[in-house]
Amino acid sequence: MQVPRLRNLPFESEIIPRYRRRESSVEEALVEMYLAGVSVRRVEDITEALWGTRVRPSTVSELNQKIYAQIEAWRNRPIEGQHAYVYLDGSWLKRSWGGEVKNVVAVLVAIGVREDGYREILGVVEGVKEDTESWRNFLRHLKQRGLQGVRPIVSDKCLGLVEARGEFYPEATWQRCLVHWYRNVMSVVPRGQVKEVMAMLKAIHAQEDRQAARDKAGLVAEKLDTMRLARAATIVRTGVDQTLSYMAFPREHWTRIRTNI
Repeated sequence: MQVPRLRNLPFESEIIPRYRRRESSVEEALVEMYLAGVSVRRVEDITEALWGTRVRPSTVSELNQKIYAQIEAWRNRPIEGQHAYVYLDGSWLKRSWGGEVKNVVAVLVAIGVREDGYREILGVVEGVKEDTESWRNFLRHLKQRGLQGVRPIVSDKCLGLVEARGEFYPEATWQRCLVHWYRNVMSVVPRGQVKEVMAMLKAIHAQEDRQAARDKAGLVAEKLDTMRLARAATIVRTGVDQTLSYMAFPREHWTRIRTNI
């Protein structure tokens, strides 16, 4: 923005405060471009094409320092109140590496349900890989910031996470994510039988209580054996009980706490 220079009369704009040359949304756009992977040189080219003037690299750097400070403050903010239900998961980010797209880093995420029933993102960190040490550091970070009141932890069967969970929240039960478990079973089922087997698995979790679900799982495993799906039957027998922890909580919460997806 070109600001008039008046010797005896100060200039004020209702759109852009004094001493500022850009509207705040423009600065936000510059930060978003950089975080999306646009190079500083490319940002300069884009701003010149849009506005007729180039933004200096130092300007982009200063804006990024501000946003990183805000992100760091958010990541280390105290966790207040009780969070009965906590969902944990790791997401792999892909990057082009030598002409090939590869998973390069795992981002660990924790989401909790507040006392008012709303979900809240509790923490996000880079895990490098989803091993025990990464999850241990993440759970320690959450506990030091005040995460408490956890009853079930909902996650997939990541061995590093399962091992670290008991160290920091031994009183919390573990609910194995239903969707991930279904996928584990389906990975050893022929494509032509997927729909039939999926219906059988869903029937397990449609039961009225935990014992009925266990009994149904036994019948399903027997049926899978007769269908010559021994590996699927083994997964059902050995893992079904890990997927039934949600049944110890209020029925109206079941569909929300049996998966972390």
